[in-house]
Amino acid sequence: MGHLDIIQSRLHPELTAMNDIIHDTLATDNALMNEVVTSYLKTKGKQIRPIMVMLAAKMFGEVNERVLYAAAALEMLHNASLIHDDVVDETSLRRGEPTINSLWGNHLAVLVGDYFVSNALAAGIHTGHLSIIAALSDLGKELSLGEIDQICNVRHHDFQEESYLSMIRKKTASLFRNCVKMGAEAAGADPAHFMPMVGYAETLGTCFQIKDDIFDYFSDPRIGKPTGNDLREGKVTLPLLYALRTAPAAEADAMKSLLMRPSLSNDDINVLIGFAKDNGGIDYAFATMRRMQEEAGEVIARYPDSQWKRSFIDIFDFIISRDR
Repeated sequence: MGHLDIIQSRLHPELTAMNDIIHDTLATDNALMNEVVTSYLKTKGKQIRPIMVMLAAKMFGEVNERVLYAAAALEMLHNASLIHDDVVDETSLRRGEPTINSLWGNHLAVLVGDYFVSNALAAGIHTGHLSIIAALSDLGKELSLGEIDQICNVRHHDFQEESYLSMIRKKTASLFRNCVKMGAEAAGADPAHFMPMVGYAETLGTCFQIKDDIFDYFSDPRIGKPTGNDLREGKVTLPLLYALRTAPAAEADAMKSLLMRPSLSNDDINVLIGFAKDNGGIDYAFATMRRMQEEAGEVIARYPDSQWKRSFIDIFDFIISRDR
């Protein structure tokens, strides 16, 4: 049994209660919406984000009803962003299953995503914490701005590593950061006590996205997207950014010229992937994650030992070593 499986088993009663809240919150008299939502919720994914909400609550207090609603709110907001992303990216598979947009069309998919957002805010209200509702609102803005930053990076052919890291901190790490913040707040913890762990979670979320981006350089049908899909959309991620920065100038300039094209063929994609691999891009991305993990380890080491602290450490290991 892997680290994440063990953590999921420890939190099984809490995760079950949270999923019941999500089902009840999303229930409606509209038959079509019920059909789409019920079908979508059958594939839950790993639920790493609500797990982190609960781990934070356990680390600084206990999981209560407010924590369960905070976790449900974040999970619904996360799923809303996935549904909308699938429309934007024209994705046909998510978690190995057909996406809402591929089955029902973009119009309905956008409305379902909006429905998830509204119900995430409704769940936030149940926590009774104005700060949690404000965090959900701010998070929605950050997720949107992260996507806009990515579009700007693509349009302006921005090949700077710092631009990439800034974008994924908004697009992905912000969600992880708020998991810890909202979980600890809902458990009644003192911000002075838990705020260093908010930074830990942001670093963890940054590594999550870096690892997700690495998958694009390898073919694996379990991931649900073809190799080079990010490059087809003009997204230049960490392995290729490193190669462009460190390869011989003439070779790097040739790759940049390739990236300037309005569209890329399969051969173009293969050339860029090979260039990134041959110039140490994958190794650099892994080294970056390990460095970030080591820095984050210095933060969590300040806290007293517990199974919940160890679970946070195990999740970091899982995120870097996962195969999908």
